[in-house]
Amino acid sequence: MFAARICAGVGAGALLAAQPIAMAEPLAGHAPLGMMTQLVSSDVPVPQSSVLVAQMPVPAGPGAPPGAAPAGCVGPVDPYKNYACLDAYLGDDFFTRFYNYYRLEWGEAGPPSDPSAPPSRRDYWPLTPETTPPMPFTEWPYGGTTAIGVTRPASVDSPLMSALSNTAFGRLLTDHNFQIYGWVDPGFNVSSNTVRPGGNSPLSYIYTPNTVQLDQAVVYLDRFPDTVQKDHIDWGMRLSAIYGENYRYTTAYGIASYQLLKKNSVNGYDFPMEYGELFIPQVAEGLMLRLGRYISLPDIEAQLAPNNYMYTHSLTYSFDNYTNEGLQATLALTPQLMLQFGVSVGTESVPWHVGLRIPNPFPNALYPRNTFLKDPGAQPSFTGCFRYTWNAGADNIYPCANALNNGQWGYNNLQWHGLTYYHKFNDHWHISYEFYDEWQDRVPNINNPAVQNIAANGGTPFARIPFNAPNMAQCHDPNALKCRATAIGTTAYINYSPDALDNISFRPEFYDDMEGQRTGTKARYVGFGVGWQHWLSPQIEFRPEVDYYRSIGGTAFNGNANAGIAPDKNYTVVGAMDVIIHF
Repeated sequence: MFAARICAGVGAGALLAAQPIAMAEPLAGHAPLGMMTQLVSSDVPVPQSSVLVAQMPVPAGPGAPPGAAPAGCVGPVDPYKNYACLDAYLGDDFFTRFYNYYRLEWGEAGPPSDPSAPPSRRDYWPLTPETTPPMPFTEWPYGGTTAIGVTRPASVDSPLMSALSNTAFGRLLTDHNFQIYGWVDPGFNVSSNTVRPGGNSPLSYIYTPNTVQLDQAVVYLDRFPDTVQKDHIDWGMRLSAIYGENYRYTTAYGIASYQLLKKNSVNGYDFPMEYGELFIPQVAEGLMLRLGRYISLPDIEAQLAPNNYMYTHSLTYSFDNYTNEGLQATLALTPQLMLQFGVSVGTESVPWHVGLRIPNPFPNALYPRNTFLKDPGAQPSFTGCFRYTWNAGADNIYPCANALNNGQWGYNNLQWHGLTYYHKFNDHWHISYEFYDEWQDRVPNINNPAVQNIAANGGTPFARIPFNAPNMAQCHDPNALKCRATAIGTTAYINYSPDALDNISFRPEFYDDMEGQRTGTKARYVGFGVGWQHWLSPQIEFRPEVDYYRSIGGTAFNGNANAGIAPDKNYTVVGAMDVIIHF
């Protein structure tokens, strides 16, 4: 059994298969390994079993020739039967070890267990509800922190780290609890839309129809703080880089944003998580401080592919907060109750834009001065959440208010209020549910001819951005110069897992873009998708799916706003699939 893959955000699951978090953030790719307890349908704990990735294999005895079986490796060289045989199984050189680690885990639901591994969680903590595979998380997702109470250092199941483990560089990393790992995620879609690029929009992560694409190639350098222990202060960090089509969904205004806003590049790069953490276990059950750029706290879904059930994303996720930059505190008051408070500079905004003014070439009724703020959304903002788990870990609720400030229309200055709820019925069925309300205030009214003239003459902060500029609002009163733009989103993932390597997700959704500011079309959307996640091993996952969406009140599909092509369809049907290959 594979131990925890924490994700943040989620964000979010515990470690993300590249982002671990018991949420959906931390391990977005792989979760920490260690002892873990599962819930069975009777809610009786299954005996704990040790699971630890072999980053530092058991050495052979003194004077043993290269490739010799380590001390304790007797009988068949099968690490699943005798962990001491892991090094003998992998071999000596880097490429052999790299290949053999994939071969070792092929068809398995987790890495071999290390009987000497320390417990991967506190014994009085709520039981871990899920496993990875087949889920994208082990702990119910929450963001802004490495999962408290269930994370050990150097706990990601990584073929790359296993291949490096007998080298001087690998030993240096392991000795200091660092890991380098990541994944490659190509995909394709077949769609009822035809406009290329962009015709699938407002669907995200597959915005161009009928194409094959590199969704994301991601690499992490991590050091996880030990959140299981309670006797010393520990620290952690993450440096991340992403390249591919999905950069457009992580871009913050002011961080390599020229690729999206000036060039509209098909593929691009970004650095979605760059942060340090300090864990203080002596405060209640533990206090985590995170400083830097991180995935926004709420949501079932996350930008990093391994943190999601399905290949595509709901509209509910596609049009809310993505990243924040600031200081986030998470306090575990009890094993069941966590409180979070954060200070940031808004959503998808950067500190160096706070207070930065640029020339206004066309003073007007909306912006009468000769200068205006480059990004009015770059301002001190506040986040507050609480997370409560009950029913032996089978239930979890997570309400949040994310990045709140005065709500002035900005690059993506969303005022987000919502919650997620998770419930495990038994070993095969669970549901993840999300609801939110989000808005921006004083958004210019594109339906007003005077506002159209103002924008045409560069009289708004974003009027001179040639591609993918923030939308204005389609206000109910056509004579208003500005209005509040509100959207409501709700979605659920109903999951059935028949075995340890498969999960089937059903995703119903409703999204109401009341002023059309989020999607570009003033409409209500209903959608339904079904996806299958099939794992060949803990390192390779296929995710085929079929989705249907309909826009009520407007035609939203088969257009391209950047090219001036108006959408001409009120429905879309898409078949899509990706494959995630971890390393």
